[in-house]
Amino acid sequence: MPHSDQAHPNGSDEGGALTGFHAALGIGVLASNLIAALWGAVGWLRKDAAASIVFWPLLRVAQALVVVQVVVGLLLLARGASAPDGLHVAYGIAPLLVTLFSEAARVGVAQRELEDVEDVDSLERGEQVAIARRVALGEMGVMTIGALLIVTLALRAYQTGG
Repeated sequence: MPHSDQAHPNGSDEGGALTGFHAALGIGVLASNLIAALWGAVGWLRKDAAASIVFWPLLRVAQALVVVQVVVGLLLLARGASAPDGLHVAYGIAPLLVTLFSEAARVGVAQRELEDVEDVDSLERGEQVAIARRVALGEMGVMTIGALLIVTLALRAYQTGG
């Protein structure tokens, strides 16, 4: 998600490497979230709770790239680089907000599943497994939707990046 570099005060091209890194990170954000979203969607549609074993590491890498991308973008702005318009900055920061809101919504999945359960340990093993499976699928579903939103926002950020 490139930024236009303004001339650095000393005439050097210091921002060029950072801008290129920012653009490469943007592609990484897009690709990693797309992979996580596709894996999560297939697992959720198949009701395969075991898919979450691969999903969570994929998602965490995607989330880490979002954080690094936002930090690098803000560093570029702080150094005087300019985005073609304010939309690029909004689309660039929005994935971080989606990540945070998705994590908050994910917490609610387990809470809803366990709200009527007084003591999980007193449940039969089969019921414990069924609850864990529902929680795993629900959390994966919520986070998959978040990753899909991030993919669309990352596409828009790339398109408005100039």
